[in-house]
Amino acid sequence: MIEPGDQAPEFELPDQDGRAVKLSDFSGQRVVLFFYPKADTPGCTKQACGVRDHQADYQEAGAAVLGISPDPVAKIKRFEEKYALDFTLLADEDHAVAEAYGVWVRKSMYGRTYFGNERTTFVIGDDGRVSDVLRKVKPGEHDEQVLAALARTARGA
Repeated sequence: MIEPGDQAPEFELPDQDGRAVKLSDFSGQRVVLFFYPKADTPGCTKQACGVRDHQADYQEAGAAVLGISPDPVAKIKRFEEKYALDFTLLADEDHAVAEAYGVWVRKSMYGRTYFGNERTTFVIGDDGRVSDVLRKVKPGEHDEQVLAALARTARGA
């Protein structure tokens, strides 16, 4: 797992329109990188719509928001369109980026064991270093926690 103070691992993934996006495209800017399990499921929809509804707050904090799931491009495109999401979604189909960040984990539900993204958010400073890691975030509390982390780092706390 990546910890505060670590250099955020570089990556390149396709966005909802199939365009290649690299973390380094945001060099010199703060980034909120959130991993979510699966597009268009109740918790992930609540989290993504919360980010959408707080876009002005993220922009005011000077942060770009990137959401990453193991879904294919076509699925995240439908998710973006269905909920009018106005931020970048990235398709990590082979879960290589989730593994690099330490959030590809064994899960269990209804007696079934499988692997998937842990709902975790990384706040990355304009220097490319991780300033905060929010693990197992509850969808309804995500924006409040992330915006508080952005405010702390803006004050240099």
